[in-house]
Amino acid sequence: MPAPLSVIIPTLNASQTLPACLSSLMEGLEAGLIAELIISDGGSVDETLTQADAWGAHIITGPASRGGQLRRGCAQARANWFLILHADTVLSPGWTNAVGAHLNLRKAGYFQLKFDRGGRMVAAWANLRARLFGLPFGDQGLMIPRALYSHVDGYPDIPLMEDVAIVRALKGHLTALDAQAITCSAKFRKQGWIRRGTRNLWTQARYFAGADAATLARQYRR
Repeated sequence: MPAPLSVIIPTLNASQTLPACLSSLMEGLEAGLIAELIISDGGSVDETLTQADAWGAHIITGPASRGGQLRRGCAQARANWFLILHADTVLSPGWTNAVGAHLNLRKAGYFQLKFDRGGRMVAAWANLRARLFGLPFGDQGLMIPRALYSHVDGYPDIPLMEDVAIVRALKGHLTALDAQAITCSAKFRKQGWIRRGTRNLWTQARYFAGADAATLARQYRR
Protein backbone atom coordinates (compact mmCIF):
# COMPACT_ATOMS: atom_id res chain seq x y z
CA MET A 1 0.00 0.00 0.00
CA PRO A 2 1.43 3.42 -0.92
CA ALA A 3 2.34 5.79 1.92
CA PRO A 4 -0.69 8.03 2.52
CA LEU A 5 0.86 11.40 3.43
CA SER A 6 2.34 14.28 1.50
CA VAL A 7 3.97 16.65 4.03
CA ILE A 8 3.86 20.29 2.91
CA ILE A 9 5.87 22.98 4.73
CA PRO A 10 5.99 26.66 3.71
CA THR A 11 9.36 28.28 4.42
CA LEU A 12 11.04 31.67 4.41
CA ASN A 13 14.48 31.88 6.04
CA ALA A 14 13.59 29.01 8.35
CA SER A 15 17.03 27.47 8.81
CA GLN A 16 16.98 27.95 12.60
CA THR A 17 13.84 25.86 13.12
CA LEU A 18 13.44 23.61 10.07
CA PRO A 19 15.90 20.85 11.14
CA ALA A 20 13.95 20.10 14.33
CA CYS A 21 10.68 20.11 12.40
CA LEU A 22 12.03 17.63 9.87
CA SER A 23 13.64 15.45 12.52
CA SER A 24 10.25 14.95 14.16
CA LEU A 25 8.95 13.58 10.86
CA MET A 26 11.39 10.64 10.93
CA GLU A 27 8.85 8.73 13.00
CA GLY A 28 6.43 8.99 10.08
CA LEU A 29 9.00 7.74 7.59
CA GLU A 30 9.81 4.75 9.78
CA ALA A 31 6.08 3.99 10.13
CA GLY A 32 5.61 4.09 6.37
CA LEU A 33 3.21 7.04 6.51
CA ILE A 34 5.12 9.69 4.52
CA ALA A 35 5.23 9.44 0.75
CA GLU A 36 6.97 12.76 0.11
CA LEU A 37 8.17 15.99 1.67
CA ILE A 38 7.39 19.24 -0.13
CA ILE A 39 9.07 22.49 0.84
CA SER A 40 7.31 25.50 -0.66
CA ASP A 41 9.77 28.35 -0.27
CA GLY A 42 9.13 32.07 -0.54
CA GLY A 43 12.65 33.27 -1.36
CA SER A 44 14.92 32.17 1.49
CA VAL A 45 18.45 33.59 1.52
CA ASP A 46 19.74 31.52 4.44
CA GLU A 47 20.44 27.76 4.58
CA THR A 48 16.78 26.70 4.34
CA LEU A 49 16.94 25.28 0.82
CA THR A 50 20.26 23.55 1.47
CA GLN A 51 18.74 21.84 4.48
CA ALA A 52 15.59 20.90 2.56
CA ASP A 53 17.66 19.41 -0.26
CA ALA A 54 19.72 17.40 2.20
CA TRP A 55 16.49 15.87 3.53
CA GLY A 56 15.42 14.89 0.03
CA ALA A 57 12.56 17.35 -0.17
CA HIS A 58 10.82 18.34 -3.36
CA ILE A 59 11.44 22.10 -3.40
CA ILE A 60 9.03 24.61 -4.94
CA THR A 61 9.86 28.30 -5.06
CA GLY A 62 7.70 31.35 -5.63
CA PRO A 63 6.61 34.68 -4.14
CA ALA A 64 6.59 34.97 -0.36
CA SER A 65 2.94 34.54 0.63
CA ARG A 66 2.09 31.72 2.99
CA GLY A 67 -1.30 31.12 1.37
CA GLY A 68 0.25 31.06 -2.10
CA GLN A 69 3.12 28.88 -0.95
CA LEU A 70 0.74 26.35 0.57
CA ARG A 71 -1.49 26.40 -2.48
CA ARG A 72 1.50 25.71 -4.75
CA GLY A 73 2.79 22.99 -2.44
CA CYS A 74 -0.56 21.20 -2.24
CA ALA A 75 -0.96 21.44 -6.02
CA GLN A 76 2.23 19.39 -6.39
CA ALA A 77 1.33 16.81 -3.72
CA ARG A 78 0.63 13.27 -4.91
CA ALA A 79 -0.61 11.39 -1.84
CA ASN A 80 -4.21 10.98 -0.71
CA TRP A 81 -3.67 13.00 2.47
CA PHE A 82 -1.90 16.31 3.04
CA LEU A 83 -0.09 17.08 6.30
CA ILE A 84 0.60 20.80 6.48
CA LEU A 85 3.07 22.09 9.08
CA HIS A 86 4.85 25.34 9.84
CA ALA A 87 8.64 25.21 9.75
CA ASP A 88 8.89 26.10 13.45
CA THR A 89 6.63 23.25 14.57
CA VAL A 90 7.79 19.92 16.00
CA LEU A 91 5.37 17.00 16.28
CA SER A 92 5.35 15.23 19.63
CA PRO A 93 6.68 11.67 19.94
CA GLY A 94 3.96 9.16 19.13
CA TRP A 95 2.20 11.44 16.64
CA THR A 96 2.05 8.63 14.11
CA ASN A 97 -0.45 6.74 16.27
CA ALA A 98 -2.91 9.63 16.18
CA VAL A 99 -2.38 10.25 12.47
CA GLY A 100 -2.67 6.56 11.62
CA ALA A 101 -5.99 6.31 13.46
CA HIS A 102 -7.27 9.42 11.71
CA LEU A 103 -6.73 7.89 8.27
CA ASN A 104 -9.94 5.93 8.78
CA LEU A 105 -11.93 9.17 8.86
CA ARG A 106 -12.86 11.57 6.08
CA LYS A 107 -12.44 14.70 8.17
CA ALA A 108 -9.56 17.12 8.51
CA GLY A 109 -7.57 16.94 11.73
CA TYR A 110 -5.45 19.33 13.78
CA PHE A 111 -2.96 18.86 16.61
CA GLN A 112 -3.07 20.16 20.16
CA LEU A 113 -0.93 23.29 20.48
CA LYS A 114 1.98 23.48 22.90
CA PHE A 115 4.88 25.96 23.03
CA ASP A 116 8.46 24.85 23.51
CA ARG A 117 8.93 27.39 26.32
CA GLY A 118 6.14 28.92 28.39
CA GLY A 119 2.83 30.07 26.96
CA ARG A 120 0.63 27.52 28.70
CA MET A 121 -2.35 29.86 28.95
CA VAL A 122 -2.02 30.95 25.31
CA ALA A 123 -1.88 27.33 24.17
CA ALA A 124 -4.82 26.40 26.40
CA TRP A 125 -6.91 29.18 24.86
CA ALA A 126 -5.93 28.11 21.32
CA ASN A 127 -6.94 24.53 22.02
CA LEU A 128 -10.21 25.62 23.62
CA ARG A 129 -11.01 27.93 20.69
CA ALA A 130 -10.32 25.10 18.25
CA ARG A 131 -12.58 22.70 20.13
CA LEU A 132 -15.47 25.10 20.78
CA PHE A 133 -15.46 27.19 17.62
CA GLY A 134 -13.70 24.96 15.09
CA LEU A 135 -10.89 27.48 14.61
CA PRO A 136 -7.47 25.84 14.90
CA PHE A 137 -4.73 28.02 13.41
CA GLY A 138 -1.68 27.19 11.34
CA ASP A 139 0.59 26.56 14.32
CA GLN A 140 -1.57 23.52 15.12
CA GLY A 141 -0.92 21.87 11.76
CA LEU A 142 -3.57 20.49 9.45
CA MET A 143 -4.15 16.97 8.18
CA ILE A 144 -6.65 16.89 5.35
CA PRO A 145 -7.75 14.32 2.77
CA ARG A 146 -7.14 15.33 -0.84
CA ALA A 147 -10.84 15.07 -1.74
CA LEU A 148 -11.89 17.40 1.08
CA TYR A 149 -9.10 19.84 0.24
CA SER A 150 -10.35 20.00 -3.34
CA HIS A 151 -13.96 20.35 -2.18
CA VAL A 152 -13.17 23.56 -0.26
CA ASP A 153 -10.86 24.80 -3.07
CA GLY A 154 -7.77 24.63 -0.87
CA TYR A 155 -5.76 27.50 0.53
CA PRO A 156 -6.47 30.98 -0.86
CA ASP A 157 -3.45 32.81 -2.26
CA ILE A 158 -3.32 35.45 0.48
CA PRO A 159 -0.31 36.56 2.57
CA LEU A 160 -2.01 36.28 5.98
CA MET A 161 -5.00 34.50 7.50
CA GLU A 162 -4.80 31.65 5.01
CA ASP A 163 -5.18 29.23 7.93
CA VAL A 164 -8.32 30.98 9.16
CA ALA A 165 -9.78 31.00 5.65
CA ILE A 166 -9.39 27.28 5.12
CA VAL A 167 -10.63 26.17 8.55
CA ARG A 168 -13.71 28.37 8.13
CA ALA A 169 -14.34 26.55 4.84
CA LEU A 170 -13.87 23.25 6.70
CA LYS A 171 -16.49 24.03 9.36
CA GLY A 172 -18.11 20.79 10.46
CA HIS A 173 -15.29 18.72 8.93
CA LEU A 174 -12.60 19.18 11.61
CA THR A 175 -11.57 17.09 14.57
CA ALA A 176 -8.73 17.16 17.10
CA LEU A 177 -5.84 14.69 16.90
CA ASP A 178 -4.49 13.14 20.07
CA ALA A 179 -0.95 14.50 19.60
CA GLN A 180 0.81 17.82 20.06
CA ALA A 181 2.25 20.37 17.68
CA ILE A 182 5.07 21.97 19.66
CA THR A 183 5.68 25.45 18.32
CA CYS A 184 8.67 27.75 18.79
CA SER A 185 7.81 30.54 21.22
CA ALA A 186 10.69 32.88 20.29
CA LYS A 187 8.50 35.54 18.65
CA PHE A 188 6.10 35.56 21.58
CA ARG A 189 8.91 35.83 24.11
CA LYS A 190 10.63 38.59 22.14
CA GLN A 191 7.50 40.72 21.68
CA GLY A 192 5.78 39.74 24.92
CA TRP A 193 3.05 37.13 25.32
CA ILE A 194 0.30 39.64 26.05
CA ARG A 195 1.38 42.11 23.37
CA ARG A 196 1.69 39.54 20.59
CA GLY A 197 -1.42 37.65 21.69
CA THR A 198 -3.49 40.84 21.71
CA ARG A 199 -2.09 41.84 18.34
CA ASN A 200 -3.03 38.45 16.89
CA LEU A 201 -6.57 38.65 18.25
CA TRP A 202 -7.04 42.17 16.88
CA THR A 203 -5.78 41.13 13.45
CA GLN A 204 -8.11 38.13 13.44
CA ALA A 205 -11.07 40.26 14.48
CA ARG A 206 -10.38 42.70 11.63
CA TYR A 207 -10.18 39.82 9.16
CA PHE A 208 -13.51 38.41 10.37
CA ALA A 209 -14.96 41.90 9.93
CA GLY A 210 -13.91 41.90 6.27
CA ALA A 211 -10.51 43.62 6.24
CA ASP A 212 -8.29 42.87 3.24
CA ALA A 213 -5.68 40.19 4.00
CA ALA A 214 -2.91 41.98 2.08
CA THR A 215 -3.47 45.18 4.07
CA LEU A 216 -3.49 43.24 7.33
CA ALA A 217 -0.24 41.49 6.35
CA ARG A 218 1.56 44.78 5.67
CA GLN A 219 0.45 46.22 8.99
CA TYR A 220 1.14 43.01 10.91
CA ARG A 221 4.74 42.76 9.72
CA ARG A 222 5.75 46.33 10.44
